[in-house]
Amino acid sequence: MNSPDPTAGQAAAPHRSGFACFVGRPNAGKSTLTNALVGTKVAITSNRPQTTRHSVRGIVHRDDAQLVLVDTPGLHKPRTLLGQRLNDVVRTTWAEVDVIGFCLPADQKVGPGDRFIAKELAQVKRTPKVAVVTKTDLADRETLTQQLIAVDQLGREAGIEWAEIVPVSAVSGQQVGLVADLLVPLLPQGPPLYPEGDLTDEPEQVMIAELIREAALEGVRDELPHSIAVVVEEMLPREDRPADRPLLDVHAFLYIERPSQKGIVIGPKGQRLKDVGTKARRQIEALLGTPVFLDLHVKVAKDWQRDPKQLRRLGF
Repeated sequence: MNSPDPTAGQAAAPHRSGFACFVGRPNAGKSTLTNALVGTKVAITSNRPQTTRHSVRGIVHRDDAQLVLVDTPGLHKPRTLLGQRLNDVVRTTWAEVDVIGFCLPADQKVGPGDRFIAKELAQVKRTPKVAVVTKTDLADRETLTQQLIAVDQLGREAGIEWAEIVPVSAVSGQQVGLVADLLVPLLPQGPPLYPEGDLTDEPEQVMIAELIREAALEGVRDELPHSIAVVVEEMLPREDRPADRPLLDVHAFLYIERPSQKGIVIGPKGQRLKDVGTKARRQIEALLGTPVFLDLHVKVAKDWQRDPKQLRRLGF
């Protein structure tokens, strides 16, 4: 005689799908967490604050859910038109997502920037909010405990009732799965929004431009990150190549604001730009799965961050 199936008669849990975004001050670990959840690189990461410029969507596929992550720029006090536009991107995103994750690093005390964001978040009334304490690998147990208490207190002061408070280390992978487990129940019921296998909806050219910019940001002086924009002008398969040895030609321009910055990007005898090209090419080849010839040029677009016409031309 067959023993009864304990799951018989139980309805399967409904499939959920929706959008979540991570917010936080610059360099709070939002992009690293997005990449860890998706399982591949869809957002550029840098130890320079304020490197994310686009709302990159990373897609997490699960049997019971599809979680679409919108990675926003860090909210900050803007000093330029570009800064204002980045803040507008953040606020527009908040209004459209199903759940908001507020990232606060475990190794940095809650500060004025966090209070500013919490105050803004408190105005987004209906959307559930999860506090994500990031970079736990950089904090000892005592520091982490104090931070969790401080984050709970921050919510009370701002008038936010956290749906959850969760510590995570995207670098070591600790509790990354738990973050997804806590976000999924806060999504609406519904079918998948993207086909199985899609990891992002960013156009390839945008992702390639971001990889070049990430490589260009490494090791440059502090004043430069905001001043670099990258535009991929052309991507064409090289003609007359045998089918088993394809080559993709990628032509891109790095735009900076002042002639004096050109030397910083190019470096002595062009070595810096060459290094940027080598690093970016490897990442692009990994992304596209095909050999790439990367052609980089540096151009001056005077004060582009403050010029509406140039901002439009550079994709902002």
